[in-house]
Amino acid sequence: MDIKTVTVIGSTGTMGRNVAGIFASFGNARVYMLARNANAARRLIPEVVASVRADSIANNLVPAGFSQLEECVGKSDLVFESVAENLQLKKQIAERVGAALRDDAVSCSGTSGLSVTELAECYPERLRGRFFGVHMFNPPYNLQLCEFCATKYSDPAVGAELKEYLSKQLIRSVVEVRDMPAFLGNRVGFRLINMAMQYSEQYSDYGGIDYIDAVLGEFTGCAMPPLVTADFVGLDVHKAIVDNLYANTSDYAHETFRLCDYANRLVDNGCYGKKTKAGLYKTIREDNGKKQRLVYDIDADEYREIIPYEFPFAKKMRGHIKDGNYHQAIGVLIKNHSQEAQICLRFMVNHILYSLYSASVVACNPSDIDDVMARGFNWCPPLAMVSLFSQITDLRRLFVENIDPSVLDKIDLDALLSQITPSRYDYRSYFRAGR
Repeated sequence: MDIKTVTVIGSTGTMGRNVAGIFASFGNARVYMLARNANAARRLIPEVVASVRADSIANNLVPAGFSQLEECVGKSDLVFESVAENLQLKKQIAERVGAALRDDAVSCSGTSGLSVTELAECYPERLRGRFFGVHMFNPPYNLQLCEFCATKYSDPAVGAELKEYLSKQLIRSVVEVRDMPAFLGNRVGFRLINMAMQYSEQYSDYGGIDYIDAVLGEFTGCAMPPLVTADFVGLDVHKAIVDNLYANTSDYAHETFRLCDYANRLVDNGCYGKKTKAGLYKTIREDNGKKQRLVYDIDADEYREIIPYEFPFAKKMRGHIKDGNYHQAIGVLIKNHSQEAQICLRFMVNHILYSLYSASVVACNPSDIDDVMARGFNWCPPLAMVSLFSQITDLRRLFVENIDPSVLDKIDLDALLSQITPSRYDYRSYFRAGR
C-alpha cells in the first residue's frame, strides 16, 4: 500500500495531532491536519513535532480548516477520522468523506469502540469495502498497539494491505478485533479503572480515591495506579467509553461499567483530570510557587491533602519485588488477610478472568490479549500474570475462591482455562516496587 498523502480530521485533539505525527514521521507522508480553521492546526505543529521527537517532519504537516475537507480528502491516499467519540458527529464526517474519497483511497476511523459497521454504512456502497476501524493508543509514539477492525463490508485484500502498512511502515503492533463496543483494550482496561472508581465510592469512609490507588499500586503490574490513570486519559474520555459499554453490552461484568455519581458530577463540572488540572486529583500552586497535589474527597465533595497510606502487605510486596522475588511478593498477597490485601487480590484475579473472557469473545486470536494490555496500556499482560500466579497456586482454585459464585455460574471457567497459552511476555518488567 503506497500512502503518500494523508488527511487527519480532528487534528486539534490530543489523539488526532499525535496520529498526524505518526503518519508524517514513520509513514513519511504529507499530512493535511484538519481543524476548525487552519490557524488552529498551525499552532499545534510544534506539539506534533515534539510528540514524535522529529523536527524534520514539520514540512510534512499542512494545516487546513474543515471548510477544506473535501479538497484535502480528494488529494489523499488515506483519510483518518479522529473527532470526538460521538457517533452522530462521526457519521456526519463519514458522509462528507464518502462524497469526496477517491475510489482507490482508504478511509479509517480512530474510534475507540463505537460501531465501525454503522460508520461504514455512511459511505457509498462502492467505498464501504475500503473503510476500517484503526484504533491507536495514546500516546502512539510510546504505545504501539493498534486495534484493527474490519466490517462485513470490508474488502479482505485491502484490509490485508492496510494491516501490513500499519505494521511495517507505521511500526504498529496490530491486533484484529471484532466490531464490538470498546473493542478489546478499552473493554478490559477501563473496566478495571471503573471498578476502582466504584470501590472508591464503596470505601469512601477509608479515604476513597487515594485509598484505593494505594491498595492497587505499581506492585500490581500496572504502569500507574488506576485512578491516576483515569485522570491521565481524562474523565470525559473515561465516561464516554464506560457509558458506551454500559449501554451496549450485557455480559457478566455489565454493572462494573456503571459510572459513579461522583464521577458524573466531576465531568459535569468540567473537572476532567490532568488536562483541566482537576479531576480525581488536583494540582494547585501555592503562594511560594510550590505545587501541591490534592485528591477529591467523595463524601465531603471537596479536595483535600493526599493521605500517605502505608499498608503492611504492600510494603512487603514492594520489598520482594525490589529484590527480584516476584513469587514471594504474590505469596504475600495471597496469604495476607487484611482488607486491603483482599481487595487487591480480588482486583487482580477479576482482571485476569475478564481479560480471558473478553479475549475469547472480542479478539480474533484470544492470545492477542497480551499484546493489547502490554502495548496499549503498559500493564502486565494477563497471560503473563497467569504464568506468575500458576507457579504459586492452583489457578482454578484461585478463581473459585476470589470470584463471586454468581459470576462463575455465567461463564465456562474450564473452557477459558483450557484456552490459556504461554505468554510471550516476561511479567518481571511490569511489577515495580514504586515508592
